[in-house]
Amino acid sequence: MNAVEAPPTDLRVLLRMVTARDGAMAVRVLSQAGVAAKACGDAAQIARLMHEGAGALLIAEEVLSDAGFANVKQQLQTQEPWSDMPVLVLARAGMDSLAITDALQELANVTVLERPMRVSSLVSATRSALAARQRQYQLRGTLTGLQEADQRKTEFLATLAHELRNPLAPLRTGLELLAKRNRDVEEDWIHSLMARQVSHMVRLIDDLMEVSRITRGKIELQFAPVALQDVLRHAVELSLPLIEAHAHQLAVAVPDQPVVVHGDSIRLTQVFSNLLSNAAKYTPRGGQLALSLTHDGAQACVTVSDNGPGIPVHMRDAVFDIFVQVSDASRAAQGGLGIGLTLVKSLVELHGGTVKADSAGLAGDGTRMVVHLPCAGGQVSLPQASPPGESLTSAAGHQHVLVVDDNEDAADTLVVLLQTLGVDATVAYSGARALQIMEERAPTVALLDIGMPGMDGFALAERIRGNPAWSPVTLVALTGWAQKSDRERTAAARFDHHLVKPVDVGQLIRILNGLP
Repeated sequence: MNAVEAPPTDLRVLLRMVTARDGAMAVRVLSQAGVAAKACGDAAQIARLMHEGAGALLIAEEVLSDAGFANVKQQLQTQEPWSDMPVLVLARAGMDSLAITDALQELANVTVLERPMRVSSLVSATRSALAARQRQYQLRGTLTGLQEADQRKTEFLATLAHELRNPLAPLRTGLELLAKRNRDVEEDWIHSLMARQVSHMVRLIDDLMEVSRITRGKIELQFAPVALQDVLRHAVELSLPLIEAHAHQLAVAVPDQPVVVHGDSIRLTQVFSNLLSNAAKYTPRGGQLALSLTHDGAQACVTVSDNGPGIPVHMRDAVFDIFVQVSDASRAAQGGLGIGLTLVKSLVELHGGTVKADSAGLAGDGTRMVVHLPCAGGQVSLPQASPPGESLTSAAGHQHVLVVDDNEDAADTLVVLLQTLGVDATVAYSGARALQIMEERAPTVALLDIGMPGMDGFALAERIRGNPAWSPVTLVALTGWAQKSDRERTAAARFDHHLVKPVDVGQLIRILNGLP
């Protein structure tokens, strides 16, 4: 906080007159009127006392030319946005000095009072200045409270998303386990339903994490020249199950010639899959959706449109705010968190673009979401396609995996799944128990939950790495945190891999298959 903004215990006027006698008289007059005042010997003293907080400055015109006033001026010019300390200047009658002209141009809140002046006018002007200053401090308190509340909300979202990953881990692993077994038609339908809902929950949690990262300025983008055609194709692939589930028709119109932008292909795919999914959710069954791409050389324009109920005019901008939904449309879509479009807007703006909602209102004329992105030249970097599904090879069959997690359901289901896939797997529910098991038989791979009570994953990894007999063990971190800093921390703790909960079993299989 700037020195000028230090919260005072009592707002007072700092004053500097031409003579000490004038200063003492001004203090006496203001004190009799109930205004706290302090006479300063020179401008340098004013600058020092401003560190303790002040309500207003009352100075003679001559003080503006004092060499020490430069420090006062510098403090006034570097106030925080909420602060605007009043400066009352007592000017000589009939004089328009250069010092006053400069003060009016360089300082924002200057009031010139011509002297000699009536005592009542001086008291009135000073009281008004102090009242205005008091309102500024009240505004600062309000802003600080809002900022703290917003910070707490952001931290809550991040923690909530992280904690929700833990119960999802055994659910996803259990579904993977059931997928390996023979099922009748009814069981297959139930399994598919549960798999879709768990995937939907994972996506909602991922969105919460993304919004939290963006709000805290911790989002990480990997920029490269990207062909929007490839991004849109992947976005359609991600959204197609939802579109087909609602029996919608999707019309896609994109040019053959690559339209290249400078961006993060994964994040851009996320933007357009969110827009397509929104269009699918909020359009009545059997609707018409459209995706188009145009460009003029400088700007690329992607439009996602639908023939759903539309958005009220007063909500066109508000729909991009976090947790905001159009109530009727929300009910039609069976709810949601109201963060998808917030994420879209934030990611688009991080790419130097804009997104706008265009709708005639709730008249059944639908909605158009229009995204503009700056075009870029250069070699195209194709989005990385997800590797095809793998099955365990005989090379992984000889691995001995130790799963360490205090969440017994998560640990047990993962161990059973690995055993079903032909892997020798053992479970431990604490770091201490894991060390006992390793003394008996060292694994080739250890999957360590980071957030265990007592001995956490980092402490356990340190113990394992500190034993030369266990140096060949491949360490895999299991955690709900997926930011770059989290990966850097596990790497610094000498983990070989970093897996985010709920574990992508295909990714785990690829790790096992890649080991000697």
